[in-house]
Amino acid sequence: MSAHPQELTFVHTQDFPQLTSVQVIKDGFESFGYICSDKIATAVYLAFKLRKPVLVEGPPGVGKTELAKTMAQLLDTPLIRLQCYEGLDEAKALYEWKYGKQLLYTQVLKEKLGDLLHGAQGLAESVQRLHQFGDIFYSEEFLEPRPLLKAMQQERGAILLIDEVDKSDYEFESLLLEILSDYQVSIPEIGTIKARSAPMVFLTSNNTREISDALKRRCLHLYIPFPTVELEERIVRSRVPDVDERLRHQLVEFVHSLRQLDLKKVPAISETIDWARSLLLLHTDKLDEELVRMTLNVLLKFEDDIEATDGEIVQLVRQATES
Repeated sequence: MSAHPQELTFVHTQDFPQLTSVQVIKDGFESFGYICSDKIATAVYLAFKLRKPVLVEGPPGVGKTELAKTMAQLLDTPLIRLQCYEGLDEAKALYEWKYGKQLLYTQVLKEKLGDLLHGAQGLAESVQRLHQFGDIFYSEEFLEPRPLLKAMQQERGAILLIDEVDKSDYEFESLLLEILSDYQVSIPEIGTIKARSAPMVFLTSNNTREISDALKRRCLHLYIPFPTVELEERIVRSRVPDVDERLRHQLVEFVHSLRQLDLKKVPAISETIDWARSLLLLHTDKLDEELVRMTLNVLLKFEDDIEATDGEIVQLVRQATES
């Protein structure tokens, strides 16, 4: 027993607040501690105005996920996050039925079956009466929304973060096409559900595989590389303001030199910030070889990388302190 397809619309009572320029976004991000380039602010501004998803690519740890989180803070709107992984399907991403509640409903219907069919003339009339309850069985009351559907149900709109989409399968990308094109989902038992106020969508990718052309066509593209020394110093100053200016410059220079080495995992911006906080706790005002060796595990996450870097520390510290 299934319902006849219909079109359902979720009515939102309030749209996103207006952001009037790239500079407004850039300044707003900075007020929440996210220091970004003009390129990033421009891409976000265009995505906001055009109501287009934005595909954010780049190496791990450059602030892709934080970009969506900060946008949710700036707009004062819910952040709904879908973490992607291999094998992700619509039951985890879009919706599933509340089977326990449906089972309970079936039991109640069974107990009331005699009353329901009382006086029915023949099989056709009995089936017709049963069909009256089929529409209830597959209805919104029994629908359990997952992140994609939940984002379109928010009264004030939402920021939808589809994180690490490159870890999902191509089949999941196909599931996203309708949502990102028309901001709607099709549920066979119910029909088409549309979001009246489209969520702002961020998809992130660490480039572990190629994203399909069909998905890319629906998105604005933004690549975030590791920041320049100047920009990373501003980021550290924003997040760890008590670090001495000289030390801040030295530690950022050292991290940038590390990123030029052949490592399994180069330090991310978050690890630069953690290292700055660590050095602050150790009450130092400049880098030296012993200090770097004692704290290198804050920056590097593989022992092979730490061992490979050991012979370079003297030169890297010298370069950082003399630059």
